[in-house]
Amino acid sequence: MTHVGTCLTAKGVKPLVKYQQAFKSTYLFGSFSPINGDSFIWEINGVDTLVFEAYLKAFSSYKPNELKIIIIDNAGFHSTANIDVPDNIKLINIPPYSPELNPSEKIWSYLKTRFKNHVFENMEKLTKWLNNMVKDKIKPEMVKSIVHNEFYISSFMAQFNS
Repeated sequence: MTHVGTCLTAKGVKPLVKYQQAFKSTYLFGSFSPINGDSFIWEINGVDTLVFEAYLKAFSSYKPNELKIIIIDNAGFHSTANIDVPDNIKLINIPPYSPELNPSEKIWSYLKTRFKNHVFENMEKLTKWLNNMVKDKIKPEMVKSIVHNEFYISSFMAQFNS
């Protein structure tokens, strides 16, 4: 479904934007480092606890010697009651209704602003566009500039150095 956004035009000119009223979806899971700008993004066609567990397993295998700290919100599929969290991953829950505390939300917001006013003929073209955005636009320096949070970095460094 097209997400209509604002754009600049000459005074008195009403912009015309193509609009598509079809709803299909794909999902991106991602983790982004405010320290070195590294990112791990996974596209999947669904969201549930089993998919989240599979994401954690795949992310754990990416640079397996690293300790990965993931900030999660209270989405139902983030429930860790019955899933196996890999040893090199630590999950930190944020309070309800506080997405501004989750660095990943800033990346999703960045992607959504580039998604506005686009019409995709089919899911393959949407997936191709997403893959190009992730490969071409989400570079380490850009990730660091978006998700940098001095509170998280200083807290992590304090824990790491003690």
